[in-house]
Amino acid sequence: MSHLTIDFRPGHVKLLQQEDPPAGGLRVLVTGASGLLGRAVLREFEKRGCAATGTAYRRAGPRLLRCDLIDEDAVKALVSRCEPDAVVHCAAERRPDVVERHPEAADDINVRATGALAREAARRGSFMLYMSSDYVFDGRRPPYGQDDVPNPVNAYGRSKLEGERQTLRHCARSAVLRVPVLFGEVESLSESAVTSLWPEVLRAGENRALDHCQQRFPTHTRDVAAVCWNICHAAAQDRSIRGMFHYSGKEQMTKYEMALAMAQVFNLPSDHLVPLTERPAAAAAPRPLDSRLDCSRLEVLGLGVEPRAFASAVRDCLWPFAPDKRRRQTVFH
Repeated sequence: MSHLTIDFRPGHVKLLQQEDPPAGGLRVLVTGASGLLGRAVLREFEKRGCAATGTAYRRAGPRLLRCDLIDEDAVKALVSRCEPDAVVHCAAERRPDVVERHPEAADDINVRATGALAREAARRGSFMLYMSSDYVFDGRRPPYGQDDVPNPVNAYGRSKLEGERQTLRHCARSAVLRVPVLFGEVESLSESAVTSLWPEVLRAGENRALDHCQQRFPTHTRDVAAVCWNICHAAAQDRSIRGMFHYSGKEQMTKYEMALAMAQVFNLPSDHLVPLTERPAAAAAPRPLDSRLDCSRLEVLGLGVEPRAFASAVRDCLWPFAPDKRRRQTVFH
């Protein structure tokens, strides 16, 4: 059975047809569903038999609802119409350098929209899962546990930390999931700080200096999406599932090491890649040196998933962008 809703508030919320959840399924609202993480989360919940509704704004396609999350009235209307059992809040300004240059605009989506969504989720009685970042930590004393005191070194980390506080303050049935740098099935290479390294790999013949200082733990969006499902599914059965969670890939790599792995998996030359062992000064936002996350709480509760190996996962992500795809043989074939 399905019910039809009407269009209202042109340019803000546009709801077409909302399916009733299958027997025993969850009705789930996923914000930022046009983005790298949101797409994976929406697919995961659909795969699990949920009535999953995705929202977007500038990139809202035919399968997504267009909603300006900065507009509190639009948020109220959205939650009222969707009546979600769970809200997974993926929408964010996630680019640290952009946030550093435009902190007020970033706070609109990362903080104020999060607070509005948390209040509406609480009013509806929904569980809310807020997607946060390892950048809430300063990177000086890793690994960081769920109860360690955050100390962000840039405006992006501060905005995500305040988003966490808004979520936990306004919605009693809520959880925060902190994750590190993400990669996955990208629509463009610039969607991820991982896949954006691919053009550097392809520029054989000219030296390309890549950061070899900051320690990263690249994590696949498909794995994060599975963890989101695990948390929301568990929370629907056990109201004690709330608070802070960490999830991360296990392979520690710098950008230089990621690029080397990409070259190796596609049998490409890598001698033009040069490790930069001094922290680059060009970035607008400082980065934590090593913000490795302790994921033990998730693992103890049985809500984690085994991360995909970086080499095979990044091969799958980059294959559509590889030169001479029909002839190129990777080390896995």
